[in-house]
Amino acid sequence: MREPSRRRWLGGALAAAGAGLLAACDRVAANPVVQQTLRMAHGLTYRAQRLIVPREALAPEYTEAEISPDFRANGSINPMAADYVALRQGGFADYRLVVDGLVERPLSLSLADLRARPSRTQITKHDCVEGWTSIGKWKGAPLSVLLEEAGLRPEARYIVFYCFDALDQREDGDRYYESIDLVDAYHPQTILAYEMNDHILPVPHGAPLRLRVERQIGYKHAKYIRRIEAVDSFAHIGRGEGGYWPDRGYQWYAGI
Repeated sequence: MREPSRRRWLGGALAAAGAGLLAACDRVAANPVVQQTLRMAHGLTYRAQRLIVPREALAPEYTEAEISPDFRANGSINPMAADYVALRQGGFADYRLVVDGLVERPLSLSLADLRARPSRTQITKHDCVEGWTSIGKWKGAPLSVLLEEAGLRPEARYIVFYCFDALDQREDGDRYYESIDLVDAYHPQTILAYEMNDHILPVPHGAPLRLRVERQIGYKHAKYIRRIEAVDSFAHIGRGEGGYWPDRGYQWYAGI
């Protein structure tokens, strides 16, 4: 056998073996026992992190000089849902953020209302699950301020963020959503950002409002937020795993 032919044969054999291994991994991952084991391991990791890391430990913050000149936009960049398009075309003048669920005083806030609340500005690093990072400057209303205003009921355990965007851009597609626990919800760096790098938040980065939850990976930072709900469980929402990507196999808690 000539050397080029041998290399091609070896390459094909390795590719076939790799494909077989991946298929086997997929079958293993789909096994209910394996899935339950992974969920248990994730739960242990989550509880251990909560025990070890102080609740108000801050994510690193950076200087103006360290802001990335080419901050990438993750996920959706231009939602085409009819309700979002109508708001965007009107400059978001009719936008209202709804805060409801297990609260004593449901809220419906315009962007002007949000800007009238106390604000926080922070320069932080965005860590994407795809492996890239960028540093940006964010300004917005601390989520804790809105939750205090709404008054969480004692049974509330999680905060769910419902978004305008469907990643497949279909009108009836599954719209993005995410959730966090109350530790992250009340963290001082968890904000609802309406500005990025001293400008109004641009559409590719989540206009008119996006979540910054700085101690978690990028897919937890929900964009295009339309509603926030306090719940005691997220088992009845989406596929029951607490977020668009967790419903599809990602970890619900993505702490860094």
